[in-house]
Amino acid sequence: MAVSQIRSIPDIRRVAFHGDFGAFSEEAVAALWPHALAIPSRSVTEVARAVARGDVDAAVLPVENTVAGGVVAAYDALADTPELHAIAETILHIRQYLLGTQGATLDSLEVVESHPVALSQCANFLARLPHVRSQAASDTASAARGVAEARDPRRAAIASKHAGARYGLTVLAERIEDRADNQTRFLAVARSSVTLDADTSARTSLVFTTANQPGALIRALEPIARHELNLSKLESRPTGEPWTYRFFADIDHVAGDPRLDAALAAITNATQTCRLLGTYARALS
Repeated sequence: MAVSQIRSIPDIRRVAFHGDFGAFSEEAVAALWPHALAIPSRSVTEVARAVARGDVDAAVLPVENTVAGGVVAAYDALADTPELHAIAETILHIRQYLLGTQGATLDSLEVVESHPVALSQCANFLARLPHVRSQAASDTASAARGVAEARDPRRAAIASKHAGARYGLTVLAERIEDRADNQTRFLAVARSSVTLDADTSARTSLVFTTANQPGALIRALEPIARHELNLSKLESRPTGEPWTYRFFADIDHVAGDPRLDAALAAITNATQTCRLLGTYARALS
């Protein structure tokens, strides 16, 4: 895994994550804050709200996966919760396991349950089980827990090996993800921003809207290229108004580089709204 360096962050003791114990997001918490108490939440929205309310010191949100792409719920939560500041990131290598109760076999299965992103990461494997129906769950660990509680050999879950051990499940198939480079990037958020040491390999995340007219998006992004910075991610999500969108951008740079300030000023002038989500140390995969 890759973990960004964290600077100037107040004492982090309670960190929220989406899912049940055994979720990949819990592993992301441990990667960033090994001694923090991980607090499970029912949804990504609730994770963000827990930070905004001050119920927890920080949270982790899965924002993108190398197979499934952007996690839209996370981007929507970031946009809808202005109290959040991005403070760090971590990248986990995701290894998926097919987990069942004792006595279950591939032939006995009728249903495989998991989070939709996890199901999409294992599409090739599931295609080889035409007799099995896929069923969405709120998260991978909840799917594993549900299979364990049901004790039904017709049901299985796709989740981490850690979740299988936690809930006493048997590994029916291992490493079933479609690609060996299956990775998920998690963004850590808190109510306060962080300060980085100069020359730290950094990433700045922002969300903006533009006028609905020709060339508006190009004008917003052009300053990044003009100042020789790298646009490493661009994601669009509906604003809530029909056929209008907000854009999330990640810019890679070196902390303290004055070109970033110049680019951000130009982007602000070229957009209708622009919110800096945060600047944080970059995790390298």
